Amino acid sequence: MRNAATAKITVKPVKHHWARFDAMTPAQRKSSAASDPDAQPITAKNQGRLKRAPQVKVVRRALELSQEEFADRFRVPLGILRDWEQGRNDPDAAAKAYLSVIARDPAAVTAALRS
Repeated sequence: MRNAATAKITVKPVKHHWARFDAMTPAQRKSSAASDPDAQPITAKNQGRLKRAPQVKVVRRALELSQEEFADRFRVPLGILRDWEQGRNDPDAAAKAYLSVIARDPAAVTAALRS
């Protein structure tokens, strides 16, 4: 039975004009890339403003917890935790924020989840 909330979507592949790219000199390629405001390179100047999300495995091992213990204590589904640690999926923004809080103050998170 068809669910009314689902629909089939056809996505057309993006056509790239590689001949135009191949005709550019390296300097033209660099200039073109630099002019794109959404694809700016990371420089020493702007690298400081980037914040790294803690890696799940590093946080878990620092707390000396098994995957099962970590998942149970912080209410993270075990399968998702394993996917994160093995690189099959990345935590979304909310999960990254939650992991940052766990890394900074695991006792407070544990206490908050108990009450």
